[in-house]
Amino acid sequence: MPIVQFAPFTSLVQPSFWHELTRLKIDVLKLSDDAVPIRGSYTTGRSVVDRESGQEIALGCNLSVGSESFEKDHKHDRLGSAHASGTVKNYNTIEDFKAADKTALFNGEADKIWNQIVTTRDTSLLTHFLLITFADLKKYKYYYWFAFPAFVSKPAWEIDEAGWTSASTEYTPEALASIYTQHRNIDAPSFFLVRSSGAEVTVGTVESLEEFYSQTPDSPITVGFIDPSANPTNPGWPLRNLLAYLHALYPTKTHSVRVLCWRDAEIPSTGNWKSKFGTVSVPNTESVEGATTKPSAVGWEKNPQGKLGPRVADLAPMMDPTRLANQAVDLNLKLMRWRILPSLDLEKVSSTRCLLLGAGTLGCYVARTLMAWGVRKITLLDNSRVSFSNPVRQPLFEFEDCLNGGKPKAQCAADSLKRIYPGIDATGVSLSIPMPGHPIPAASLEQTKEDVKKLEKLIDEHDAIFLLMDSRESRWLPTVIGASKNKIVLNAALGFDTFLVMRHGPRSSSQPEKNPKLGCYFCNDIVAPSDSLTDRTLDQMCTVTRPGLASIASSTAVELLASLLQHPDGLYAAAPPPGQDLSNLSGDEYSSVLGVVPHQLRGFLAQFRNLPIVGAAFDGCTGCSETVLKEYETKGFDMLLQAFNDQKYLEKLSGLDKLYEEGQKALETVDWDEEDGEGDDF
Repeated sequence: MPIVQFAPFTSLVQPSFWHELTRLKIDVLKLSDDAVPIRGSYTTGRSVVDRESGQEIALGCNLSVGSESFEKDHKHDRLGSAHASGTVKNYNTIEDFKAADKTALFNGEADKIWNQIVTTRDTSLLTHFLLITFADLKKYKYYYWFAFPAFVSKPAWEIDEAGWTSASTEYTPEALASIYTQHRNIDAPSFFLVRSSGAEVTVGTVESLEEFYSQTPDSPITVGFIDPSANPTNPGWPLRNLLAYLHALYPTKTHSVRVLCWRDAEIPSTGNWKSKFGTVSVPNTESVEGATTKPSAVGWEKNPQGKLGPRVADLAPMMDPTRLANQAVDLNLKLMRWRILPSLDLEKVSSTRCLLLGAGTLGCYVARTLMAWGVRKITLLDNSRVSFSNPVRQPLFEFEDCLNGGKPKAQCAADSLKRIYPGIDATGVSLSIPMPGHPIPAASLEQTKEDVKKLEKLIDEHDAIFLLMDSRESRWLPTVIGASKNKIVLNAALGFDTFLVMRHGPRSSSQPEKNPKLGCYFCNDIVAPSDSLTDRTLDQMCTVTRPGLASIASSTAVELLASLLQHPDGLYAAAPPPGQDLSNLSGDEYSSVLGVVPHQLRGFLAQFRNLPIVGAAFDGCTGCSETVLKEYETKGFDMLLQAFNDQKYLEKLSGLDKLYEEGQKALETVDWDEEDGEGDDF
């Protein structure tokens, strides 16, 4: 009799599978090449009719994997579809992939199947597969090779002279419909048993074979399986291991087996059943000794050229560029967690909403560095336009942005961020920040009030506020609002070859007692901020600084934010005390996973040196003292308007005027030595 020929599985990999494998590799596996359990699925065999010849053409015997293949829970199988267990092993390099001991891997998976057959009689591993991969995450190329282990029968199974016939020649339409209905209510539905008693049929599980036929011992054994093949003469690959299972466990009962190849996803309305039926047998089965000895197995998939070898999936040409960017943009950050910083909380950084006050040199560099850290919400605020001197120093602008009077800086910078990475949520706001010592004309009062209200709303909607302006007094209002709302506020200011980067301390009333109260930008001043912009020469109006200084200061400010966000205390993180050795603070209360979290950094480019400084909060500060904050919270815009219009108001409110008077009186009481003589040699 003819030997049974089985239609082998062909892998069908959905693009979503590679996306999920990429995520798993970056976020979970990292450098591990441990095997991971997955699952695939297959359906009843399908065919199409050739329009010209009218012949029915069988489609491939496909096993599909997708993003859902990594899910542990899945819906119960139904007649017409089935799940296959699998193992995926992803290698770190293409060299490891090529050099992998594929024979050992294959035999290991075959052993799993066989051991489960002979020890538990469970059929859940009969359809099992192995997938080895290498994911080139930079080029979005995936090298992969499937294996579907199936045991070789010696001697081979043969099909009787009738061959594979329509199931409707063996069963009535009513019996087939009954099989379909009963099958929905059994466990492990990939394989099942069928028992006939007259016109009645009963369906059971393969695991219960002896009990299922105990009352009808003379009944021939009939097994059914969901057949992924549509070939009229070749049943699908799952039948191989099912027959091996039966012959290993019931050698005397299964020298001849009736097989129902189930190929109907639903009950046909026309009565034209696609399922096939046949009887297969193994000759020379008198000797059953060694039936439980594991036979050899085959099953590596051939590549499109018909040779045993891996396949390649190149997703880059077919992927949406925006989606490519979404997956690739944070690759560097996630790689940091593989070896260097496993405990780095990237989500805490990426979810931080950042408001940048100033879209000039500092603002452009801060925005770029925030993007590199994975921050996705950036709002820029500025009231000026791009000028011809900007593009060479401010990396978010180009020459065309300067034409026709220049584009508004904030919106232009936001648009540039979106061109760099479309997934960024970048917004530009054109707004002028009112300043102390700059009186508000009556005609501008309502506009100023609206500007203040808008600034308050923006600060309220963001988590971290960067003060990146080019004047001292422009930093006062956001300092007050930020302190009132207890926001993270970071300052960056430039000199010719020096810079200051600092974080404002939290509001004094909310600061834990154990930590010294850290000051803000104005805590070291004994005079209130006032007009420093009027009557200035060109070099005084522009920030004249060494070209490399802005990028250093900006990066330092962003890195300070990242370290602060990683610290367990966040905004309330204590600063290392003066004189503390900062070279060995790992695991200290002053450090995060990224290192120390200083209060202030003074950079000296001429000496290529950074100096950490701690500045205590000042009770008489015009920016963050409780007196000023409570006055602002009580009187609102009226208090701010008074500060804008009256240069002495803040000094009186905070008590700086009395401090100044006391200082003058103290100087007057000093008995200066005015004796004649040569004096000191100064």
